Amino acid sequence: MISQYLYISTAPDLNREDVDAILASSQRNNPEINVTGMLLYNGRNFLQLLEGEESQLVSLMVKISHDPRHTGISMIDRRLVDQRACGDWNMQRIRISDNIEKRRELLDEQLPAALDDDLRNIVMNFAVLN
Repeated sequence: MISQYLYISTAPDLNREDVDAILASSQRNNPEINVTGMLLYNGRNFLQLLEGEESQLVSLMVKISHDPRHTGISMIDRRLVDQRACGDWNMQRIRISDNIEKRRELLDEQLPAALDDDLRNIVMNFAVLN
């Protein structure tokens, strides 16, 4: 079984370079610990799905909770699954369209097909927040 963690955090003062640096660090470090997932940022909040062995995710969440670039970390969902939804993504940034009318449609096209319907709904609802 694989653990999945879905959390949200607040990071209103990050610029594009900061977010790119976080993504690059995740893409570099996650393969070493066999963690996969996706990251969304709406200009104020992160929504991140992490997948991997429970012990690795616990350690990673401790590290994330000490990162001063974001605060207010709140676990939205934590579950065991038979397979990864983001198995091919060591960390994929999902872009949220600036066009609010098209946002849900474009996001739905980017999300992995194996993503649980409940998690998909949470991600879609996050995407319409500004």
